Amino acid sequence: MLCHYVASGLIEEMITLRRVYERRSPEDGVSILVDRLWPRGLKKMDADLDEWMKDIAPSHELRRRFAHEPERWKEFRSAYLAELQSPPKAGLVETIARKALDTDVTLVYAAKDTERNNARVLEEAVSQAMARRR
Repeated sequence: MLCHYVASGLIEEMITLRRVYERRSPEDGVSILVDRLWPRGLKKMDADLDEWMKDIAPSHELRRRFAHEPERWKEFRSAYLAELQSPPKAGLVETIARKALDTDVTLVYAAKDTERNNARVLEEAVSQAMARRR
């Protein structure tokens, strides 16, 4: 949970993560799918998403190189953070940060690994962008 102070008191913003196969919660706020590929076995009409921001996902090359191998996590994280700092991804990070300053945002992903996935790295980049905007 991210918090910041304003003149009128404490305002909380939430950035949460959720697998696309999990049921949406009322606390999700704006729900954004952040994968380049549509999740297997899921119909678009059943996804219950507000937005699909596939252009913010890791490049095909980076995604293939990582291949969700835990021993490649540090390299993937570093390379993806670098991608997120360059256009057009940097603009999309800012878009999510602006939304998260106004409402709760849930970054939705399909990966089985809940600790080592692109949404975790994106959450870090968005948190940094929010801190810069304050």
